[in-house]
Amino acid sequence: MKAHDLREMTEQELRQRLAEQRKSLWMFRKQFATSAVENVRAARNTRHEIARMKTILRERELAGQKEATK
Repeated sequence: MKAHDLREMTEQELRQRLAEQRKSLWMFRKQFATSAVENVRAARNTRHEIARMKTILRERELAGQKEATK
């Protein structure tokens, strides 16, 4: 998912999707340790998506702090 699409989501939706992606990454790691997986790049893509979501959440947090100090 592109950052543009993630920015259109509400904070609650982002946090929910973040939790889903973290669970997905955990499941991938579990499968990788116990058996062979077909798409090893899936973990990398998931980590990148998690990073995008965390960045957007942090941007919103900083913007909220900036507004509060005005």
